[in-house]
Amino acid sequence: MKINLTPEQLAKYFDQTLLKAYVSDKEFKEFCEESARYHFKMIAINSAPVAKCKAWLKDSDVLVGAAIGFPLGQTTIETKVFETKKAIEDGADEIDYVHNIVELKNRNLDYIEEEMRQITEVCRYHGKTIKVIFENCYLTDDEKKILCEIALKVRPDFIKTSTGFGTPPAGIAVGATVEDVRLMKSMVGDAIKVKAAGGIRTLDDALAMIEAGAERIGTSAGVKIVEELKA
Repeated sequence: MKINLTPEQLAKYFDQTLLKAYVSDKEFKEFCEESARYHFKMIAINSAPVAKCKAWLKDSDVLVGAAIGFPLGQTTIETKVFETKKAIEDGADEIDYVHNIVELKNRNLDYIEEEMRQITEVCRYHGKTIKVIFENCYLTDDEKKILCEIALKVRPDFIKTSTGFGTPPAGIAVGATVEDVRLMKSMVGDAIKVKAAGGIRTLDDALAMIEAGAERIGTSAGVKIVEELKA
C-alpha cells in the first residue's frame, strides 16, 4: 500500500497507548519521554496517572488522553461524567470513553444518546476532544450503525472501533478491522472522524486503516511502526 507520509506525519496519526493495569511510575515516565521524542499526537492512558503524565509531557507537543469507563463501559452516566471532569481537571486534553454496551443490547437508545450527550457537553465546555469507543467485537453491524446514527445527532469528535481489550466469541475479530473502519466512515462521512484501535501493530496495518478512512490510530506499537517506515 502506497500512502505518501513521512515518519513525522505518520507519528501524528498515533495515540500511543499504555493501558495496562501494572505500570510503575518509572515506566510511565519513560513512556512519556519516548512519546515526546517521536512527537505522537497523544498518549492514551487510564485516568489515574493523567496528572503525572501531563507534568512529564509539559514541554512537549504530545497531548494526554484519558480512557473513561475503561474497558467495559459498565459504569453509570454520572460516574463517567465525574471521571471525565476529574481527568480534565488533572490535565487531560482528550477523552476516550466506552459506551454502555449492555444498554445498547437492551435497545435503550435514549440512554446511549444521553450518555454520549452529557460526556460530549463536558468536553465541549472545556474545549477538549471527545471520542466514543464502540467495542465492535461485541456488536452486530446493525448495532454499529445505530451508534453511528446517534453520534451524528450528538456530534462527538471521533467514533472509535474498540478498546483492544475485548474478548469476543471464537471467530470474531478483536480490535480494529478495515471493514469496520469503512462501515463507520460510510455512516458518518466527514461529520465525525474515525479512530481505529486494537491490534494495529505493523506499518501495513496502520496504512490499511488510514486508507479505509481512519484519521487517528490507537496502538502500543507506534515506535515500531514509525521505525518500520524509516527503514
